[in-house]
Amino acid sequence: MIVQLFLISIYLRYLFEWDNPWLNSLWVVIMAVIATHTVGERTRLRWRVVAMPAFLSFVISALLIGFFFLCFVLQLDHPFTARYFIPIMGILMGNMLGVNVLTLSTFYSGVQREQATYYYLLGNGATRFEAWLPFMREAVIKSFTPCIANMAVMGIVALPGTMIGQILGGSAPDVAVKYQMMIVVITMSASMLSLILALWLSTRQAFDSYGRLHEVMKP
Repeated sequence: MIVQLFLISIYLRYLFEWDNPWLNSLWVVIMAVIATHTVGERTRLRWRVVAMPAFLSFVISALLIGFFFLCFVLQLDHPFTARYFIPIMGILMGNMLGVNVLTLSTFYSGVQREQATYYYLLGNGATRFEAWLPFMREAVIKSFTPCIANMAVMGIVALPGTMIGQILGGSAPDVAVKYQMMIVVITMSASMLSLILALWLSTRQAFDSYGRLHEVMKP
């Protein structure tokens, strides 16, 4: 962690100085590739199942939610400005990563563990989505429970990092609180959109046309 943060501090200094939209976009793509690799390693899902779904879910969600925040909330004339674009994309990627790891691992391990229940539902007339629904519900609850628990005590038990950074940087507490609320909203929105996309896209690789589960876990 210390080595990574030290290196990124050097790299970001040059990115902020150059402030090139193409370089900034390339860095976001690199973040998405690394996040995708992390998802594959932590979930132990085969690459054909997780690689493209995870990558697309990161990029699409980060761009949609990130540009909404930069263009319509902050109302920036140049949303690709490095000082805004890279930190916002970074905080979105970081939150989406943890949610996707928990969601995908919980969903596929649940279906694999309870295959008898899953095939029982299919055999009794349930559609594939209806048969997936109990496992999806369990995955979403497990992945968002820590986020909701933190939100419930935010500002009372713990002061969040964005708010503390704003206050230490000289912002008034009410301004810092507004920034924190906006960050919470966009990270939760991006995480939910990302997990929906990751689940939907990965199921197209993990199941055949009859709803049978392929071998999805690495040996």
